[in-house]
Amino acid sequence: MRNCLVAQSGGPTVAINSSLAGVIQGAIDSKKFDKVYGSLNGVQGLLNGCLMDLTEKVEQVPMFIELLKKSPSMYLGSCRYQLPDYTEDDAPYAYIFNKFETYEIDAFFYIGGNDSMDTVDKLNTYAKAVGKDVKIVGIPKTIDNDLCITDHTPGYGSAAKYVASTLLEIGHDTSIYPINSVTIVEIMGRDAGWLTGASVLARNKYNHAPHLIYLPEIPFSVDKFVEDVKGKLNEFNSVIVVVSEGIKDENGNYISARGDNVDKFGHVMLSGTGAYLKSVVEEKIGCKVRALEPSVLQRSAGHTASMTDITEAYNLGVVAVKAALDGKTGVFSTLRRISDLPYTVDYYTEQVSVVANNEKLVPRSWINEQGNDVTQKMIEYLSPLVKGVPQVPYRNGLPDYIGLSHLDIKKQKYKD
Repeated sequence: MRNCLVAQSGGPTVAINSSLAGVIQGAIDSKKFDKVYGSLNGVQGLLNGCLMDLTEKVEQVPMFIELLKKSPSMYLGSCRYQLPDYTEDDAPYAYIFNKFETYEIDAFFYIGGNDSMDTVDKLNTYAKAVGKDVKIVGIPKTIDNDLCITDHTPGYGSAAKYVASTLLEIGHDTSIYPINSVTIVEIMGRDAGWLTGASVLARNKYNHAPHLIYLPEIPFSVDKFVEDVKGKLNEFNSVIVVVSEGIKDENGNYISARGDNVDKFGHVMLSGTGAYLKSVVEEKIGCKVRALEPSVLQRSAGHTASMTDITEAYNLGVVAVKAALDGKTGVFSTLRRISDLPYTVDYYTEQVSVVANNEKLVPRSWINEQGNDVTQKMIEYLSPLVKGVPQVPYRNGLPDYIGLSHLDIKKQKYKD
């Protein structure tokens, strides 16, 4: 028998390891692969010769798959590496496919977001151009929920649950004082406001927060923001505002952006939106105000994971393995929603070229006319995605996740 290889890329999520578990278990159950290898730190692991035998881990570590499913972050590590166009520089491709031959790899699974799907597309295009018969299959993940085609992405449901839970608790924290105050919470999301919109789930029969929600899909006006806040302060002592880090003015300029601060994919790296708006409130309104930025806490909060999220992520890993065994390549596993009540989804595959470097934005009809809140359609979409509580193991009162010490490059032993 031949072997398969899996890697992870991009930012961490609560559910990406569950997709990894699905790939490993799916490959083992198929009895079509002798070994399942993992590339440490994405495609860079292939380029650096850092691979580990995951089949061996399953045999040696009790309950490895179950631990993996319920552990956040990325067991195989990550990278922010962008492959060049192979027509301009094919050296990385030749090296990667040479590694495939060395390790007798028949299928490569890459778990990631938009940029990772671009890598899947490029590797598949190269394989076809040079006649290499390696199945290249993508598996989606991103807390941003901005991948096209798929109803939602693994990682989003758990991050949405964390955001909503956090906003509910902030509401409790800030409502106890008999003074006017404003709390601005900045949520991740460069161009798509899915995660910011999830804060609406914090509202219940006694909690009205967040009182204002601003998504990047709608041009942001500072003057209108000030009027909105003043209006809410006439109704409530404590006003909580949720803003996406990627809100832009009417000219398309990020509120917080510095033009020279970009990542390897050319994306503007954002932060400071909440702090800027805090200064605006201080100057224009003059009440007590604070700015909060959960930042990376939104990505790996395994203690508030959604069981729906964990289950779907695992299933998408299994579906990817089946796709490769069916001879499919240049595809990614995905899902579509069949119904909300009862909540059901259908799993299938789609060509990865459809989603590579494209973004899915929040529909305009899911944002209110004033551009400072979301509608009932967003709530109906979100509600099933945060349901269920996985049984995370605890030790000494804290979550007992799977360890990541093997990723420390100073102690790296997985090199060929």
